[in-house]
Amino acid sequence: MDLFMKIREHEQVVFCNDEATGLQAIIAIHSTKLGPALGGCRMYPYKSVDEALEDVLRLSKGMTYKCAVSDVDFGGGKAVIIGDPTKDKSPELFRAFGQFVESLNGRFYTGTDMGTTTDDFVHALKETNCIVGVDEAYGGSGDSSVPTAQGVIYGLQATNKVLWGTDDLSGRSYSIQGLGKVGYKVAERLLEEGADLFVTDINQQAIDMLVAKAKKLGAGIKVVSTDEIYSADADIFIPCAMGGIINDKTIDQLRVKAIVGSANNQLLEMKHGQLLQERGILYAPDYIVNAGGLIQVADELYTPNKERVLRQTKAIYNSLLNVYQYSTEQGITTVEAANQFCEQRIKARTQRNSFFSHNKRPKWAVRT
Repeated sequence: MDLFMKIREHEQVVFCNDEATGLQAIIAIHSTKLGPALGGCRMYPYKSVDEALEDVLRLSKGMTYKCAVSDVDFGGGKAVIIGDPTKDKSPELFRAFGQFVESLNGRFYTGTDMGTTTDDFVHALKETNCIVGVDEAYGGSGDSSVPTAQGVIYGLQATNKVLWGTDDLSGRSYSIQGLGKVGYKVAERLLEEGADLFVTDINQQAIDMLVAKAKKLGAGIKVVSTDEIYSADADIFIPCAMGGIINDKTIDQLRVKAIVGSANNQLLEMKHGQLLQERGILYAPDYIVNAGGLIQVADELYTPNKERVLRQTKAIYNSLLNVYQYSTEQGITTVEAANQFCEQRIKARTQRNSFFSHNKRPKWAVRT
């Protein structure tokens, strides 16, 4: 499917250019059937506008399913800023981005993602109230990587339950790709639980810190290259970096029994879900596993409550077990099973949750 056809699947795609700040961004609203679109904003040095567009279209569609499976009254959207997050950021750039978000009149709420931080969106917050995941000092819910990482742990426990009859995390080996905000927290928890790890990341400082922690705990850890992570002899592969990493090139290298990670859009194409199933590799749909952060930022708009967020995040465990069971019963892939569930929920709730068709504004539309 070419990019034009993919755009036609979306309600709205906005190209944002601000010459004064150098801002080049794309906002993609996939669906507002369940409510205003919600999705993070990532900053990445894309090689071309087409590459950025491809990414934001895939990510925003995934957010629609993530919102549906998480049972929050929001639709799917996403934003990308084209640029190097280590060189191209400025307060003015994020204020300009905030103005573009505000121009959508409440159809899109956004916050941090890969390459962006809560500090960045403090500047955007000066231009729009449609920012989520902001620092607690500014009335937000704080670091969304905490519930995201906890959701991955629940996903691993559910997967262990299916594979080995117990949700105990100890005594198993896990290969983790990416030790960023989420991956590092997952790795720490697994080490504390007595698991063995294979890890890779481009950030040597993160690797050194984790190795030191493993040594202190007496846990097993092996650092491998970015290419070697795919062939690591682990029980479960945990992708926590970029998407599209399960593809024709990598799939034959995998030696694991399951894939459970936080990275968005891990499968390059739907066919790779089928190929995993044929190889006997259990795949946890990423938008279920990584929903903890979404649950937190959605909840933030009703006033932050950490206890409520963690309670909702626990649902990831049962949601994943249900998807695994339905997949087996119907003889379809886990991705197809999860997608069918989401599409049924969207269809059932479209009329109930359409804020805009009934001319409603959510009570949290203006942050005080």
